[in-house]
Amino acid sequence: MARLAWFGLFLTKLIASVCGESVQPVGLRTFADEETRLPCEFKVQDESKVVQVTWSREQQDGVKEQIITNHMTEGIQEFPGFVGRVRFESLDPFKDSALLILSTKESDDATYTCHISTFPSGNFEKQIRLTVWRIPIAMLEPVILEEGQTFRVAATCRAVGLPRPELSWDTDLLGQTQNKSSEDKVISSTFLLHPLRSLNGRKLDCLVWHPALENPQRLSNTLVVHFPPNPEVVGYDQNWSVGRIGAGLRCESGGNPRPQNFTWNRKGKSLPEGVTVEGNRLFFTRPLNKTDEGVYECEAKNSMGAVRAEFNVDIPVTSEAARLEASFNNLLIIIVGGATGGLVVLMVIIIILVNRHHRRRNRKLKRELTERKEEINNLSRQASMRRLNSVSTDPRIQTEECALIRLDSALKSSFLSLEGNSTLCDQRDGLREGEYDSLGRPAIYPSYRSERGSSRRKETEVEREERRRRVESFVTNSTVPLDSDSLHRDQSPPPLSISSGPQREGGMEKEGWGQREGVTEGEEGDCTSNSYQISEALSNHFQYSNGFLRPKPHPNAILLHPRGQII
Repeated sequence: MARLAWFGLFLTKLIASVCGESVQPVGLRTFADEETRLPCEFKVQDESKVVQVTWSREQQDGVKEQIITNHMTEGIQEFPGFVGRVRFESLDPFKDSALLILSTKESDDATYTCHISTFPSGNFEKQIRLTVWRIPIAMLEPVILEEGQTFRVAATCRAVGLPRPELSWDTDLLGQTQNKSSEDKVISSTFLLHPLRSLNGRKLDCLVWHPALENPQRLSNTLVVHFPPNPEVVGYDQNWSVGRIGAGLRCESGGNPRPQNFTWNRKGKSLPEGVTVEGNRLFFTRPLNKTDEGVYECEAKNSMGAVRAEFNVDIPVTSEAARLEASFNNLLIIIVGGATGGLVVLMVIIIILVNRHHRRRNRKLKRELTERKEEINNLSRQASMRRLNSVSTDPRIQTEECALIRLDSALKSSFLSLEGNSTLCDQRDGLREGEYDSLGRPAIYPSYRSERGSSRRKETEVEREERRRRVESFVTNSTVPLDSDSLHRDQSPPPLSISSGPQREGGMEKEGWGQREGVTEGEEGDCTSNSYQISEALSNHFQYSNGFLRPKPHPNAILLHPRGQII
């Protein structure tokens, strides 16, 4: 088959040379990685008939290659190296013999020949000079510069294409350009300069030139130069005065990258109250005061460093502001004074109320104490009277009692005045209520008021009957022997009491210790006749001290407390 194809090609060339025909190649341009169509069309004349169509190519170095063949009897055949890459465009290659290269490569740049064999007219051929281009691929690599660095590369531009592209820079910067190319058909260009902050943001574009492009391809670029911030405090004008509302300062800062960290201070002082800081802004949320003056500092910071700016704020005091400030101060003084006065009045009222409360409480406690004291005194008197009414009715003890009473009366003669024809027992009716001696007995003071004595005698009329019944009951139930030894055993003088006259029980006359109103003259004589015995008893069992007659200490003695309690 291959021999047949070569034979047909040889025959075609021979006929063309014999006939004297010359074939001029047609130029055609295509791009790599795209589909390429190589046209070839032959019109049969008379009764000629196409027998075979063959495509071949010749490289620039003279190497020839068969691509594809379509024979009338043997059909289509693809030669090695082109299988799957080429095909006839038409289903009937004898009518339209155009060849399609499905994916064009840079190596497909060659001269292609279309051979058509006819019978009996002979062979014909058509040559096409195919040029393969590649659209350039370019890239730009910018460099971030910092202020203060030495002369260095600011950007690099690279491109690859077929034919080889050209690179250039579109900028007004002062710098140098260096171009390089490599064996892989890659071209590069670098731009070098000395970085300054004034160059930041300037245009530095790369242009790619290629014959396939009507206009150069532009790669836009902006020069980046980092430098520290340069803050400046703005916002202050000459109209600031005391009382102004809505005043504020702003920290304007350059620098690259843009500062995001701002710090506000007041030189030598802290920021005044009522000031709010938001980023690069400082504003007063209240009217201005004279104390807001000072040197305000703003510090801006970025990756290149921190820079501080200062500004002196002067706040003059206008007449209107002074008047408003004075009014405000006066109002503040009035408010403070009123509040203080109110507190003082409130404290005085509280003190008065507390004092009145304590006074009422003290009066109440004093009244209760007096009532308790009177109640205790009444109970003491009642207890004393009960003890006086409960003593023995032994006549010998009554005689000794009379002697004791007389002796006590003689000792207190400076305080007593006896009335005529009144007995010692009658003087007991005039005792002053509530008066007691050191032994707890009622004091023997006569009554100098006839009205009081008569009323006292009237009061004791009822008591006599009660005492009489008590004495009768005591004598009936008493088991104490009425002998002289009992007097010596009971060495404490019996208490005095006021009772009724003589009483009889079982034919015997009984007399109480306090029955002095019923004492007869004979009984008074008995008291006088026994004075020796009384004085002896007094010397044995009693002692005189400080104007009072007191019993001598004895283990069996029964003493009465001044308040009527038994000791």
